[in-house]
Amino acid sequence: MNIGLSMLFCLGEPFPALLKRLEKVDVNCAELVDESQHALNSKRVTVLKRIANLKGLDFTVHAPFVDINIASLNPILRRVMLKRLEKSIAYARQLKCRQWVFHSGWKTAVSDFYPNLDWQLNLRSIRTLLTIARKHNVEISIENTPEPFPFLLKTMQDFALFYSELGNDIGLTLDIAHAHTSHQALEFIEKFSHKIVHVHASDNEGKYDSHRGIGHGNIDWKAIAEALKRLRYKGLIMLESIENIEESLQTMRRIFT
Repeated sequence: MNIGLSMLFCLGEPFPALLKRLEKVDVNCAELVDESQHALNSKRVTVLKRIANLKGLDFTVHAPFVDINIASLNPILRRVMLKRLEKSIAYARQLKCRQWVFHSGWKTAVSDFYPNLDWQLNLRSIRTLLTIARKHNVEISIENTPEPFPFLLKTMQDFALFYSELGNDIGLTLDIAHAHTSHQALEFIEKFSHKIVHVHASDNEGKYDSHRGIGHGNIDWKAIAEALKRLRYKGLIMLESIENIEESLQTMRRIFT
């Protein structure tokens, strides 16, 4: 298993600060967050490619997520959001990314008036994203999302229904911390071992997604590592904490490798 680092921890910093951090990271793969001050564009992609070549660094990309609801009942807004995500996929292709990760849509204040519609729109949007990704030759995966937010794909039960209806065309980015808020982290690994293509790691106390450093919550990391080793997971485990970064990287290297 290869340990990588999500740059989420510095999302509040200007883009030039992100570049300086990338020049110093002690990993061979970093996850860029295509959001807010770090939103990708052509000029930024050129600079990132230069850093990647100099450092021998690979990238993954986390899709935009602020105000992005691919299950929106408003067709105009949904088209705009999908266009934004398509741009992100195109930038991921230019960066030769190993993975592009995105979130499901969520329920809204009017969902109860239109039963199952947001679920169907979510499926439709994901099929659209799969078509776009194939066009750009980019591998994409969907991430399980945390409680208590009204996302459509949070629990094992959500994903079991999702895969039964969509088929096996898309991999799962397993966010250990998100699954912990549903008290299903180990169960996710066992149930969807054949679908996991990417892993996010941070810690919390099971109540909300606090992105603590590894060992600063109550996730049983030894059990998580043993479960991933049993399924012979060979992919990336991306540290997504926003604090205690160096300590967490060392802890993960000790546990997972």
